[in-house]
Amino acid sequence: MAGFDGTRPIFLQLAEMLEEGIISGAFPEEGQIPSITEYSAALKINPATALKGINILVDEGLVYKKRGVGMFVAAGAREKLLQRRREGFYAGRLLPAVKEARSLGLSLAELQELTARAYAEKE
Repeated sequence: MAGFDGTRPIFLQLAEMLEEGIISGAFPEEGQIPSITEYSAALKINPATALKGINILVDEGLVYKKRGVGMFVAAGAREKLLQRRREGFYAGRLLPAVKEARSLGLSLAELQELTARAYAEKE
């Protein structure tokens, strides 16, 4: 598991790690995720911190508890996360880029051409 960056609360970073695992398929829908104890031991964090991170996903309906068995990824969790990320991309990155393109005097066709060029580039 990756280390924490120290700039944001650990419980939020843990929740984001779990979200990444759900999106990537490492934690498939209806599959079990590691327990609070496993996370706290592996990441060397307080169990209460691990619980707080996982509870974020429980509150969002992405993870649920089966009493006496463990925590599981909810059906539809991956699509829900992808939709939220798409909306975040639109609002946080695409709208500002379009605003900048307009301020530069780019037409929609020119912006589409630049987007296609960027999309075709390899990292």
